[in-house]
Amino acid sequence: MSGLFITLEGGEGAGKSTQAVLLAEALLARGRKVLRTREPGGSPGAETLRTLLLEGNHALGLRAEVMVHFASRLDHVENTIRPALDAGMVVVCDRFYDSTLAYQGYGLGQGDPGCLSFIDRLIGLVGLAPDLTLLLDLPRDLALARLRQRGTRSDRYERLDEAFHQRVAGGFHEIARQAGTRVVTIPATGSTQQVHEVMLHEVEQRLPA
Repeated sequence: MSGLFITLEGGEGAGKSTQAVLLAEALLARGRKVLRTREPGGSPGAETLRTLLLEGNHALGLRAEVMVHFASRLDHVENTIRPALDAGMVVVCDRFYDSTLAYQGYGLGQGDPGCLSFIDRLIGLVGLAPDLTLLLDLPRDLALARLRQRGTRSDRYERLDEAFHQRVAGGFHEIARQAGTRVVTIPATGSTQQVHEVMLHEVEQRLPA
């Protein structure tokens, strides 16, 4: 049996986590076997590295930071994602390697070709690509308003300056442009239910019989 690998991407406050829950619940209601997971994290080893990446007090060099993300990702794929796909499950993952390209490649690395090439080589080593990526696109002013309403403690990426977040947004748009049909951009300005319905429609077109 072959499963379906779906990733959700986008900047801070776009609603990925909420939409991942709704999507997983809708697929379960349709009789699908579903695994919902996240990055960084998703396996015991990867969750340990998540704490280092999001809350760590020690600054890493850019390529070292990229490598930690991919160490986490490889553990996640080996121990969580691939076994679920082999069992015929639909895997719904909040972030995957497109986030590393956007945040580290375009955001921190400012689109440096050497950094982007470095990340691309590591992507090739993962040996697994999403079947469908849903990119939630939300203007930054609305994202900031949502983050303020959420009222939770910000991680170190959320605390970076506006120029960084603008580069991340531009990076996601460039990734979508290059990825062809794998990435579907979903406007996230509507209500939670409206966005969910658009996403579910896209997923239903890719579900195996």
